[in-house]
Amino acid sequence: MSSIQTMHAPAGTATDGHALPTSLVLLLATGAGLSVASLYYAQPMLGVLGADIGASPRAVGFIPTLTQLGYALGILLLAPLGDRFDRRRIVLIKAAALCAALLVAGAAPSIGVLLAASLAIGLAATMAQDIVPAAAALAPEASRGKTVGTVMTGLLLGILLSRVVSGFVAEHFGWRAMFIAAAASIALIGAAAWRGLPRFRATTHLAYGALLGSLGTLWSRHGALRRAALAQALLAVGFSAFWSTLAVMLHGAPFHLGSAAAGAFGLAGAAGALAAPLAGRLADRRGPQLVTRLGAGLAVVSFAAMGLAPLMTPHAQLWLLALAAVGFDLGMQATLIAHQTIVYSIEPGARSRLNAVLFTSMFIGMAAGSALGALSLAQWGWAGVTWLATGTAAAALAVRLLPAPRKP
Repeated sequence: MSSIQTMHAPAGTATDGHALPTSLVLLLATGAGLSVASLYYAQPMLGVLGADIGASPRAVGFIPTLTQLGYALGILLLAPLGDRFDRRRIVLIKAAALCAALLVAGAAPSIGVLLAASLAIGLAATMAQDIVPAAAALAPEASRGKTVGTVMTGLLLGILLSRVVSGFVAEHFGWRAMFIAAAASIALIGAAAWRGLPRFRATTHLAYGALLGSLGTLWSRHGALRRAALAQALLAVGFSAFWSTLAVMLHGAPFHLGSAAAGAFGLAGAAGALAAPLAGRLADRRGPQLVTRLGAGLAVVSFAAMGLAPLMTPHAQLWLLALAAVGFDLGMQATLIAHQTIVYSIEPGARSRLNAVLFTSMFIGMAAGSALGALSLAQWGWAGVTWLATGTAAAALAVRLLPAPRKP
């Protein structure tokens, strides 16, 4: 990889016309997955660490809240810096900061320190949102969708498998060991990025305030960006509504299952994540517009199929939920890959800012989905969650079926 280190990625373009080395794609995918996994390690360990550190359940509940808040703020306030400075340097700085924050969390003597570390973890974990635009900038146009899809597979597997790993490590070695192991993994990724990631030239020299202000300019200028952000946010509503209420639904009648069963459904979602490179390859060959429609359509069908659950036995309902999870997760991720392909081609010199707009919109949809999902479950039961998810996915499909906006 040492020969790669000396390369400079031209502003907004691939390094050359050839496919990226497999080792570099693997580095990018692993870095994205391990960094974003840091957001979710704490969730299965909340009960254990709360008792150990002497914190109330209410206080412990702020740990994932602050982590997600830090991530959302980081996407909005830090991710645009990738257009202003060398992305390689930003990745290295964030890797060091994330490693330090994880070590502080692992050694936290009180809930106050742990909460502060959680916010810092969220901010620094946005290195994943620097890695994905880096992959798009490095990849040749002919294989950009495939490359972004592969890197996103790493990111998505990091999200889906982090809870499984942390639950196992915490049970056998303690919750502090998980944070320390996570810090070690980020340190290794930082070292590999220092050796293997090329330098990137800045694509703008705007001051920080003007850089953030340009997010609004990009939004108003590009109809394709608004369309992608809206459709992805609508899909995120249903996605989040399902996952945020699944454990509560499974805990009640007729299933009476624990949190481990809900976590196991994440493995079903992983099957969808593994298909992300296929979606990227299809976007390269047939165009991303088609993939967005296929992905949104698959999500609609998968969510709607859950409406058949009351007609089935409890055992059959679990199989239906698992198959639906595979289907809508595949649809969600395929559409995201295609949207990234669309967005990254709008203004190559603004990829980090375009990425920030897309993902900020998606996380707004995630937050709305959690709130609306809880409300729907309380008012109308699981059927309410099903129809909420189906309706928002159908709205996303409608957005994608509209005629493409004309380029200015």
